[in-house]
Amino acid sequence: MGKRVGIVGVGQTHHASQRLDCSGVELIAEAVTRALDDAEVTLDDIDAIVIGNMDHFENVNYVDMWATDGLGSCMKPVIKVTTGGTTGTSVAACAYYHSASGLFDTVMAVGWEKNSESDTQAAIATCANPVLERDPFAGAIGPLATEYSMYMEAYGATEEDSARVAARDRNNAMNNIYAHNRMHVTVEDVLNSPMLSYPVKFLDMCPRSDGACAVIFSSEEKAKKLAPQPAWVHASVVRHDYTHFGDLAWQWMPTLEMATLEAYKIAGITNPVKEFDVAELYLPCSTCGVKWMDSFYFCERGQAPKLIRSGATHMDGILPINPSGGVISCNPIGATALLRVGEAAWQIMGKSGDRQIPNVKKTLSSGFGGCSWTDIMILGADLP
Repeated sequence: MGKRVGIVGVGQTHHASQRLDCSGVELIAEAVTRALDDAEVTLDDIDAIVIGNMDHFENVNYVDMWATDGLGSCMKPVIKVTTGGTTGTSVAACAYYHSASGLFDTVMAVGWEKNSESDTQAAIATCANPVLERDPFAGAIGPLATEYSMYMEAYGATEEDSARVAARDRNNAMNNIYAHNRMHVTVEDVLNSPMLSYPVKFLDMCPRSDGACAVIFSSEEKAKKLAPQPAWVHASVVRHDYTHFGDLAWQWMPTLEMATLEAYKIAGITNPVKEFDVAELYLPCSTCGVKWMDSFYFCERGQAPKLIRSGATHMDGILPINPSGGVISCNPIGATALLRVGEAAWQIMGKSGDRQIPNVKKTLSSGFGGCSWTDIMILGADLP
């Protein structure tokens, strides 16, 4: 059995569509510096660094060397992990396991993206199978629209249900000083925004952001000394698979359900809606905030519309989802899923400012990536 590990510090940049005030390396340094300050440590206290971004989107090779000055990684062990949209949570999992294994005591996870210097849509399109899947799978919007259309037909979900999720997360972001999109919107605003691919509309979908995030993991002995209230890792599960678009039964999410069940088993979760105080979920589109609730086992299959309509997932509900504003308010791809972990940790540590939920003891965070990959991390205020 490995060592118990806690998160002791989190740092993130102010996110925007363009951060013209800094280079990519300087953007990384902003997040790293803030994480070190949050944990009240220096680079000398960091034993190893795990990094991740979509380097092929930005045409940067050997980013582990390119980012050295921003990371402060000179003469330190560095490992790079890139798994598409799940990069951030994969980086978090890798940092956690490095510490839990005893190989290192304190490990910093860093994710970033400078989307303003890349062409994400073109990059995703060229990754798609050029023969079988180019048309429906050239990006995120088409598959997500198809997925939700099938769910609407099967279970009676509506465009209004996903618009409720969009309004919830976008309004939550008003309380997050770091969020890219901070705007007050109504359900009607979402429904009246331009159609991208039925039933997905402009305000249903995530942006492309410049930004970075750093999260510091430390083994039990050090974590207790470094933080008054570490966010202890109770479970970390990664489920990646490859599938063609047409192979999926879009009424369900295989990797999400497998990862969720395994994480719940490890952490002893039997009633997630009542046992989690906050969920920071990688929802790239508001439609996912309806359909995927089934696969997180927050409700019986097909009952997600009822759950959303009840207000249970709002800030004052039984299970607040995405108090930070989530992915549709901020999406620096390599950091996006790591932000979910960092925001969940801050909720336990009581450092979430205006978006703080009272008395948070247990949180759920997730990452989502191409081919329907899923990473899950469960954090708690108490040792596992």
